[in-house]
Formats: sequence, structure tokens, C-alpha cells
Amino acid sequence: MKITIVAGARPNFMKIAPITRAIEAARALGKSISYRLVYTGRKDDTSLDASLFSDLDMKAPDVYLGVESSNPTSLTAGIMIAFEQELTENPAHVVLVVDDLTATMSCAIVAKKQGIKVAHLVAGTRSFDMKMPKEVNRMITDGISDYLFTAGMVANRNLNQTGTESENVYYVGNILIDTVRYNRNRLLKPIWFSVLGLQEGKLSPAHPQPSRIAEQQRKPASVAENNH
Repeated sequence: MKITIVAGARPNFMKIAPITRAIEAARALGKSISYRLVYTGRKDDTSLDASLFSDLDMKAPDVYLGVESSNPTSLTAGIMIAFEQELTENPAHVVLVVDDLTATMSCAIVAKKQGIKVAHLVAGTRSFDMKMPKEVNRMITDGISDYLFTAGMVANRNLNQTGTESENVYYVGNILIDTVRYNRNRLLKPIWFSVLGLQEGKLSPAHPQPSRIAEQQRKPASVAENNH
């Protein structure tokens, strides 16, 4: 099975990382499964610093579509054209999209029109405000997805109320928890805290305390100047 995984922004990678590790683990066991990671933005996107992928223990995207625009319509069109070419050159059995971005909706539409199965991670989220662009993205993506992975029972209920067939909905929980658990050891209090005599919640601030600032303001100008 070939899976194309789409990310449209930095936060998406936090949710994608556990999936890529699971795929790699399955491959190590001899399963016939692979994935291709697509980022719809530019390769020189400053939000994608090198440490991001090493911290998440995942590879960098296989391809960058390089689409950017402040106009939602132009962005949608650009992503759809670029992603159509990507899927033509690198066919997939399933396209996995994440969250509720314009990239999420655009790539889901392209995949569906090419007869490819669409999986939506974090499906069923709703604000019930169709004036919000993301709500439009959610409704369209959920409406055409073949596999809908939800983070909670509220999302399941939302999908049920819009007529989504229950056999296509999978309650998988909050996948960000998998990322937190994977990095748990890195989040524990480091040994050097005790070596340096530091205590949790009692680190010295880098900037003056408000009380210190107020004290300076109460002093005569000549005194305050002498202290600088």
C-alpha cells in the first residue's frame, strides 16, 4: 500500500510523526506499506527549521509543492494544480490529510477526483460557523473522506449528525498525546537542575520584575540615571 501524507503547516507534522513511525515499524516487520510526505509550502519556509524533524524523529518532506498566496482562492487553485501533478507522477492508494487547512481541503478534492481513497485525521471538528473559512474546509473534507479519524466522541456525534456512515468513522483519540508520550523522557526534569541548585517554578527572570520597575519609576530622575 502506498500512502501520500499531506502537511500544510508546521503543526501538522506533530500529528503526522506518530503515523510515519507506525508505518516504518510495519515495514520493518515485512508489511508491504510505504509513504510519501508532501508539504504544500516552500522548502525555505522558516517555520520548518532543521531541528523540527529530528525532534519528531521523522524524515523531512519528500517533496515541497512551493505554493504560497494570501488569497484563499489562489492558494486553493495553486495547491490543487501542484498536487494533481504530484499524484500523477507518484500514484498512491490513500491520501491522508490533516486538520482543516486550505491544503487539507484542496488535496482531498484532488485525490477524490483521481479515484484515490481519502483519510482525514482530526475529522468531525466543528465551529458551526460557516463564515469561518476553516469550517468550510472541514465540511468539504469530511464530506468526501473515506476514512475519518476522530479525536473524541463529540466529533463522532458531529459526523453522525451530518449523515456520515458510522463504519467509516474511527475514534482514535488525540494523536498529539502519542507525540508527547514519545518525547516524554525529553520532557522530564533534567539532572542538571539539582546540580545547579535550581527549583521548578523558581527560575530567575531575564527581565526586571514589575516591582523593580515601579521602584525605579518612583526614584528622582537623577538617581535613576545614576543606576543605569
